[in-house]
Parts: sequence; structure tokens; C-alpha cells
Amino acid sequence: MNSDPRHIRIADFNYPLPDDRIAKFPMAQRDQSKLLIYNHGEVDEDKFHNLPDHLPEGALMVFNNTRVIQARLHFRKKNRDERGATRDGALIEIFLLEPFTPADYEQMFQTRQRCSWLCLVGNLKKWKEGALVRQLEIGGETVEISATRTGEHGTSQLIEFQWTTVGDQGSPSFADILDTMGELPIPPYLNRETQESDKTTYQTVYSKIKGSVAAPTAGLHFTPEVLAAIDARGIDREEVTLHVGAGTFKPVKSEEIAGHDMHTEYIAVKRTTIEKLIAHHGQAIAVGTTSVRTLESLYYMGLKVMNNPDLTATQLHVRQWEPYDSEDFTTAKPSSCEALHALLDWMDSHSLSVLHTSTQIIIAPGYDYHIVRMLITNFHQPQSTLLLLVSAFVGGDWHTIYDYALSHDFRFLSYGDSSLLIP
Repeated sequence: MNSDPRHIRIADFNYPLPDDRIAKFPMAQRDQSKLLIYNHGEVDEDKFHNLPDHLPEGALMVFNNTRVIQARLHFRKKNRDERGATRDGALIEIFLLEPFTPADYEQMFQTRQRCSWLCLVGNLKKWKEGALVRQLEIGGETVEISATRTGEHGTSQLIEFQWTTVGDQGSPSFADILDTMGELPIPPYLNRETQESDKTTYQTVYSKIKGSVAAPTAGLHFTPEVLAAIDARGIDREEVTLHVGAGTFKPVKSEEIAGHDMHTEYIAVKRTTIEKLIAHHGQAIAVGTTSVRTLESLYYMGLKVMNNPDLTATQLHVRQWEPYDSEDFTTAKPSSCEALHALLDWMDSHSLSVLHTSTQIIIAPGYDYHIVRMLITNFHQPQSTLLLLVSAFVGGDWHTIYDYALSHDFRFLSYGDSSLLIP
């Protein structure tokens, strides 16, 4: 660790971003977006479809295969007038954040009849009590779903959903409910309504595992053709799952980043992926900051089990400042392969083919990267934790990258252009 980043001033990571530089919609063809190439301090550009030409043969690329769910649910509150008649009241938006009961994502989407989520609620002041009810048509059957507030968890509301089918058909799954009544949550800075096209363009072509409320946007540029060209170059591809939470849009409001609380995100990594990482000497090309956070968290999980092999999967959770607080290996820090081997042994001792845990890691200047050697990422908001991550990766030289992008007509944020960073 080079230095403790807690006293970094977030104002030092600001830059002017005019609204007209924020891409409101994606390119018509994903892989026709621009690609900035930062290679050991030198900057150039190309088209994204040529990305494989800039990657070393025989390398390992790691993708995040999470899929964005239609997490915005709208209910209309019902009011009674002085005559007892019901009339439509306020529109209440429920934004799904994290499954509560059941807590497992896969189980949650298969649930029928009842489940609970931690949510953000829009127009909360107008929903003081009672259940919100809405009727849907699913598979030709009428389904009635209700939402009830059952508690608070910090700034989130615990919402219980219950649904029944009016006809004789079996109850639909919660995945069916979301597909019918949910709305895809595009980023708030786009300042527009979700469109039908977003259901396709705001998903990566390799998305599989439902659970995110925001896309891992570096992956939005990939097409089957680009993936085939990567394969043809002899580059291995592996997938991890990190479900992106709404906290990814949470601004840093404190003057120093010590006052910023990173959100927890849930990850799943296959045993075979860790084996592949070891086969590649503990090094990888990360597609997106979510893949970075997953891979670098694996290193610290490996350190944890080296210290205590009896930890549970929940206890493998990487706390926000844990990489900077770890003093046990300051003289001879284990290599990435040693840490991954330890994690693999721990999985074997628990008969696990897939590691399910979580991370809260913050990566900021002062952080030493252990696994990620190249990074593919979009252009991030000013004063964001993602910009801190990029700065840490390129040794503080983020201004070179962003000044070039601003002066060469690159498009910014989720639907914007991309970069390949080689420090």
C-alpha cells in the first residue's frame, strides 16, 4: 500500500462535464463507439470493434455477467372521499435495492406468492399506511399484487410483496411480476424516461444472472463479433457476477473520502474461474470497474483465509477500508497466486463450486492492484468513487485521459464511449 487514501479531497477529482457530452442514447451499433487507448502514459484512439488488436494474445479477460432487473415498480395509492368512494391518489414508486426474504437472488426470482425487498420509495410522504394494490395481466390471468411497508433499514424501506391469481392458474414467479410491471432503471443523469429500446441496449450481450439495478456499462460495447475476435486471438474469457447496486450512483458528499460509505455488493465466483486466474499467474484484463472490484476483493479474501481458515462465506466480506488496514503482510505480502490458492483450498474444504459473498471495497489512489493488469472502462462522473478507482489504476494520471477525451469529442457516462487503460 503506497499511502492511506482516507484524507483524499474529492474536490481534487473534479472536471467540467457539459450536459451535451453525456450520451443520452447508445450508438446504433454497439462496437462502433470510440475507444481511447492509454498505454503507459501515451494516449491514442480507435474504434471499439478493433479492441482485440490491442490486447495481448493468451491473456485472460474477466466479464461481469450480471443482468439488470426491471427494478422500478409503480403503484397508485387509493383514497376515499367523504362519500366513501375510492379515487386515485398519489403515484408511489418502489425501487428494488436488495432481496431480503429470501435473501438469495436466484431463490428470490423463483419465489411465488410472497417476498420482501429493501427498497427506496419515491413520494414516501404520501404513503403513510396501508397496502398499495395493483392488478396485472400475466399469461392471460389476472394477478393482484400488494406492497406493504413493514419496517426501515437505514435509508431503505422494507417492503413485503404478496400476489394472488384470480383464475385457476398457478401463481406467477416474482421474475414474471417484474417482467410485467417493472421498469428498467436507467441512470438518473440521463434525464429521460426509460424507452423500450433500453431493455436491449442497457444489457450486455452476455448478461445472464438477474440482480443488478444498473448495468456494468463497460460491457455494453461488446458484440458477438468482438467476442469472437477475442476468442480467435487466443484470449481466455471468464465471467464473474457482481450485482450492481443503486449505490453506484451515490455521490461523494464528504470533503474527504473518509466520510463516504461504500455500498455493499454481492458477488459470485466459480471455482473454475479462480483456477483459470491461477493458470494465468494471477493476472487478468478486467472489463469494467465491477469486475475490478470483484477480482481485487478475491485477493483480500484469500488473505483472510490464510489468517483464519475457519471463516464462513459471509465473513469473507471485504470491508471498505480493509485493504488499507491490513498490517499482517506488510513485510512479505503474498502474491496474487498464493492468495488465490488459499481461497481455492478454502472452497474445497467447504465443498463449494461457487463462492457467494459480498464486498464493500473502495479502490482509491494509494491502492496497490494485485490481479488486474489492464482495464476496459467508460468515462465516469466527476468526483465519483469510480474516478478514484481509475486514478489509482493509472498512477494518478487520470487528467491525461479525461483531458484527451473532452478535447476529442468522446461521449461520457453509461451510454458513452470506452477506454482501454494499460498502466
